[in-house]
Formats: sequence, C-alpha cells, structure tokens
Amino acid sequence: MDKTLHIVSFDIPYPPNYGGIIDVYYKIKHLHSAGIKIHLHLFEYSREKSTELEKYCKSITYYKRKNSPFLVFSTTPYIVKSRTNKKLLENLQNDNYPVLFEGLHTSFYCKYLSKKTYVRTHNIEHLYYKGLAYSEKNIIKKIFFITESWKLKLYEKIINKTTGILTISHSEQDYFLNKYGKKSTYIPVFHNSEFKNHLSKKGKYLLWHGDLRTSDNVNAALFLIDIFKNAEYPLKIASGTINSRIQNTIKRYPNIEFVRINNNKDFDKLFENSHINLLYTFQKTGIKLKLINALYKGKHIIGNSKILSDTGLENLCYLANTKEEFLYHVKNLMNQDFTSENIEKRKKNMINFSPTESAKKIIQVIFKQ
Repeated sequence: MDKTLHIVSFDIPYPPNYGGIIDVYYKIKHLHSAGIKIHLHLFEYSREKSTELEKYCKSITYYKRKNSPFLVFSTTPYIVKSRTNKKLLENLQNDNYPVLFEGLHTSFYCKYLSKKTYVRTHNIEHLYYKGLAYSEKNIIKKIFFITESWKLKLYEKIINKTTGILTISHSEQDYFLNKYGKKSTYIPVFHNSEFKNHLSKKGKYLLWHGDLRTSDNVNAALFLIDIFKNAEYPLKIASGTINSRIQNTIKRYPNIEFVRINNNKDFDKLFENSHINLLYTFQKTGIKLKLINALYKGKHIIGNSKILSDTGLENLCYLANTKEEFLYHVKNLMNQDFTSENIEKRKKNMINFSPTESAKKIIQVIFKQ
C-alpha cells in the first residue's frame, strides 16, 4: 500500500525551537522514518526556508502568509484567513492522498476536499486566545485576541467536515471527544526523544526559553526576570525571536542575558550548560512542548502549576508559583548535582511519550493499519 501523506504546516518547522513547531518537525521526522512519503506545505512569514526539511519530504511547497490588516474584518479567524492560498487547494486536489492539517490555523480547505482529512489540534484555540487576551496589556491587541477567540469558537465546527482529530494532550482529548465523538484520537506530543546522558552534573546558569512573539511568553519572561534581577545566579533568556521590551528590560541587569537561538546546536548547547530550567505560564493550555524539551535536554526543572498539572510528569519537576518558591528551589538546586539516577527516573516516567510509538499510532489512524 502506498503510504503518502500531505502535511500542511502553519509555519516553517525548522529550527524546532518553539512550541507547536517542535511537534510538527519531529512528527515529520518520525513519520518519514516509519516509511511515510510526505508532501509538505508550508506557510512562510518570519522564518527562513530550510534545506533540512528536504531530508524527510518527497516535496516541499511554500506559500506566503497574507498580512493585510483588512483580514481582521473577516468572520473567519485571522490565523486561518491569513493562511489561505488557492494554489494550496489546487495542490491538495491533485491526488487522493490524505491530508494532515497542523492546527485549526491551516484547516480552511477541509470543507473543499473529497478525501480523508485530519486536523492536529495544538490547543483548544478559542480558550488559548482568550488566555492571550487576559495576558495582553496593549488594548488594541487585547481587543484583537478577544475577537479572535470568539471567531475561533464559531469556526471550530469545521472539524465536523474532517475525517479525524489528533489531539495533543489528555485534557484536549476529553474536550474534543465530548464535542465531536470518536473521530478524536489522543497522539502524545512529538519531540527530540534523545536523552542527554552526557550531561555534566553541574551547569552554569538558569535558563528560560520560549517564543517571544506571544504575550504569554513575554509576560512569563518578564515575571522571571523580575524574580532573578538581583540574584547572584546568571539567567539566560533564550528565543528564536527578538522582543524589544525584553531586550530593554534585560539591559538593566548584569546577571541576565538574552541569547538568540539560531539552530538546533545553539539550542542543545544552551540546555547542556544550564543547571536549572525555569518554566512558567499564565494560561493552562494542553501540554507545553518546552516542558517535554527540558525533560529530555536539560537538568533540574522548576515550573508553576499551570505548566505542570495534569501532565503526569509532576514528580520529575519542582513546583513553584511565587517569587519566594522559585528563589527557594533555585537556592537548593544550584548545589545539587544532576546525576545518571535523575536521567533514569525520567526515562522510566516518560515511556508514554515515545515519538516512534506516536508515529505508529498516526499511521494506524490514517492508513487503517
């Protein structure tokens, strides 16, 4: 049987250095390893084209994401409307291969295709945007997020037109299963599944990483900067994107540094030389990729309840919700080695997050094998 699949991604999934794009990249990689031929369709707007993806795909087609401000007046959510392109529809209609749409963002053409279509849900999007609105200080952006949340709640019914849904967390599986029935299947998040056994016992600094294009991540970074601005420990704020507000804030504190993530080697080196990974979010949505990434690549992890609860990974991290709790755990952990026993404990607890098994599950769902 010919196992060929179209994948439509909301962004260029390389380097895999933020949120959902990590899931997209490693999904492509593991499906390729499992023998799936992939036709990849990418919306580009802020990241460079990548030759790395050519290793795993039979073809790659790029489409410019629309950026007209007038799109906000459409009843279709901006994140969806800006990712429409007639050429994409034509390319998807040229054959009978199934299509996997990454996120509601790319799902506009589900209703026009008379073949198997699946949506990988990266969030319950209307709740995610409601959370962004809550975190946003800029009144114009806040109104945009509130409006987008309302549009996404109405738009979500497009899922009725799809063959199936691949959810990314247990909480989202419960939501979509309750709303759309048995077409919903839980597929654990994809990630770099190579544990860093070579990790030194001690690192040199605290590390926070995230996509600084989202207000929740900006606020989380500012929250942690405020906690550690007068600490004796160095803190690195790392991202593939630059945010002027973060840059200007960091300049005031000699112990805090911004690091631009340009590729996977940069990312791995940051983890290897850090001693504690700091994780914080103001909104609970699914499972955070940065948590999974830190568990495989990093040493000690401190996170708040919104990022750790309901993951099944709470016993591998230290819980902190307040400034005092973060400072307390950091003070204790900076003197604690990260040992091979710590790594073995992680391996044992993360067996259900195998991307190889997740790829097999997707193949079973889409190709019925």
